[in-house]
Parts: sequence; structure tokens; C-alpha cells
Amino acid sequence: MGDMFCLRSVLKMNLFLLLTLNALAEGSYQKRSAHSCPDLCSCSFAPSGAEVECSRSSLTVLPVGLPRNTTRLSIQSSNLSAITASHLSAVPLLTNLQLYHTSLDNLPSDLLKDVPHLNTLDLTGNRLVHLPPNVFHRTSLQSLVLKNNLIEKVDSEWFPHNSSLTWLDLSGNRLTSIPADLLQRLPHMRNLDLSDNNLQDLLNLDSLNHLHHLETLNLAGNKLTQLKATTFTHNLQLSQLFLQQNQIQELPENLLQGLQHLELLLLNQNQLQHLPAGLLDDRKSSFRVILSSNPWVCDEKLEYLWKWLTVHHHNVIFLEEVTCSAPEILKNRQVVSLTDNELSPKKKLDIITNE
Repeated sequence: MGDMFCLRSVLKMNLFLLLTLNALAEGSYQKRSAHSCPDLCSCSFAPSGAEVECSRSSLTVLPVGLPRNTTRLSIQSSNLSAITASHLSAVPLLTNLQLYHTSLDNLPSDLLKDVPHLNTLDLTGNRLVHLPPNVFHRTSLQSLVLKNNLIEKVDSEWFPHNSSLTWLDLSGNRLTSIPADLLQRLPHMRNLDLSDNNLQDLLNLDSLNHLHHLETLNLAGNKLTQLKATTFTHNLQLSQLFLQQNQIQELPENLLQGLQHLELLLLNQNQLQHLPAGLLDDRKSSFRVILSSNPWVCDEKLEYLWKWLTVHHHNVIFLEEVTCSAPEILKNRQVVSLTDNELSPKKKLDIITNE
């Protein structure tokens, strides 16, 4: 009996030692895994998670051996041509994914299924043309950048209803229109960038009505020729509005009505000849506007703008570049330097005639 008891004690002790050694080995492996760094990448480690950056042209596939606790992964200036959900499953704690200037031309619809914590995705400068439906459904994305790709059409099915997205950048693509129901799925949107596309008409874009939290809207570098008076009626939180480098010929008097938070308005490089009376009234003292590079016709119809510039010259950026394109006698004159008689020679003639 004594020998049996001793044998059992030895066996239990050996089992305990074996389990302890296995646990230590596993812990050591996890520690090495959490602090290893793939070739062609640089890594930094913090208690909150690892940050990995890979920027080599020789990189053609997602690196293996990424730290499992990676929270930020940046791959840029590489020849990465494909990425899959199985690649990202190696980094389940990922919150920020940046794939800049790679060779990606498509994304699988289930790409984000194993990174539920992802909130920022930046795909700037790739070769994306078409994206599959539901591609951004599986995460709580807050920021999505698709800048400088080859996208010709946006599919509202990319996003779930009531998406958590607050920042969307679609600038530098080939869009000619925005689906009517796309922005209806993005009620939390604060920053929307549609600049440098081929948008021609916003007259029927009533989906802007659903963006009650929108603060920044960039429509610069498109082919807009006009806007309807109610375009921004429901975007009362707008603080920055970029309309430069379009072909806008006239603006409705009530376009900015209700936009009490507007701080910056860019209207330069359009085809404006006059501004309607009242357009810029009731602005904050901190309000700034750029009006240069428009073909201003300096006649009696420009009287509103002339008076506004005279009183609010401190609100105008590049004031000296707001100049007359016509009539010939006033060409290149700064609008703010004009006199009442120069703007309304007919008024002067009537006064002389009446005398």
C-alpha cells in the first residue's frame, strides 16, 4: 500500500510538472508571437496592441507572422494585389487598416467578417472599380476612405441601414451620380467628400435631407452648374462647404438660409457673374469665403456683392483677387475698389438728367 501511494504521488507530481511546462511553453510562444515582426515590416508594441507598417514595393502578399494583437496595420507603396478574409483573421483585434497605393483592384464581399472591431479603413490610391454588395456590412466602421480609385458607380448595398459611418471620402473617382438611397443609410455622417469626380447635377439629391449631423461637405472639382434653394435645408450643422472648381453660373438667394454654423464657404473658380441679394447676410464674425476666379460682371447687378465686400472685407480670403471680368473698361479692377458711379453709370446719368 505504501508503495502504491508513493507511485500515485509521483505520477501526480509528474503530471503537474508536465502541465506547468506546457503552460509556460504556450505562454512563451504567445509572447513571442505578440512581439514578433514580419520581414519587410516595422512594428511597435504597446500594452494596447501592436502597430505594424509595411512599405516595400517587393511586398506582393499580406505578410505572414503578423502579431496577433495588431490593432493598426498600414501597407503602402507596395504591389499587394489581393487581400482576403482569411488574411485578416490573423489579426482579430484590428481597429485601423490602411492599404495605400497598392495594386488592389477588387475586394471580396466577406473581407471584414473576422475584424469586428475595425473602425477605420483607408484604401487610398488603389485600382478599385467595382466593390461587391455588403462589403462594409460586417463591422462598425466609422471612417472609410476610397480616395483616388477608379470607381464609376456607388452601390448603396455596400452599407447596412443605419450605418455607424461618420466619415466617407469618395474623392478622386469617376462618379457621375450618387444613388438616391445611399446617404439615407448614413444618418450619422459628419464629413462627406465627393470632390474631384464628374458629378453634374445635385438638384434631385434629396438624400442630403437625411444628413442632419453633416458638418463638412466637399463638392469641389465636379461639373455642377446649379444648385436648388433647398439643397442644404436639412444640413443645419454645416460648418464647411466646398463648391470651388465647378461650373456654377448662379446661386439661389436662400441657398445658405438656416446655416448658422457655416464657417467656411469656397466658391472660387466657378462661372458666377453676380450674387443674389442676401446670400451672404447674417454670417458669423468668424465666417470666411473665397470668391476669386469668377467672371464677375461689374454692373448694377453686382451692387449687393460690392457693398457686402466693402463692409465685410475681413471675411474674404484673397479679397484682392475678386476682380471684374467685364465691362472692358473695368476689366481686372478689384471689385472692392469700385465706386457707386462706376457700377451704375445709368444711375449717374439719371441724376444728371434730373438736375
